[in-house]
Amino acid sequence: MKTRDKSFLLTLILTAGLSGSVVYAEQEVYGSQLMTNQERIEHRTKMQSMKTLEERERYRMEHHKKMMERAKQQGVTLPDMPMPSNRGMGDGPGGGMGGGKGR
Repeated sequence: MKTRDKSFLLTLILTAGLSGSVVYAEQEVYGSQLMTNQERIEHRTKMQSMKTLEERERYRMEHHKKMMERAKQQGVTLPDMPMPSNRGMGDGPGGGMGGGKGR
């Protein structure tokens, strides 16, 4: 595991323990590959501090636009739309209980 990855993982663990909130993994942040660790932490902190779904959606769309502009400047392609805000909340297929091999 790279030092950068270890640092990021440690930051996630510490943030989760200190805040008592759900902390999203790196791949959950739209355009995370174009962001520094500090930018990802700031993004998550801001998202967690917002009180309403409307605030979070507005901020997510602003962030999406910013990442699209950054991607264009760097010659990188990102998906057109950010991930739905309910991702990881039980919608769609996942690694839930049951339905394993042989069932």
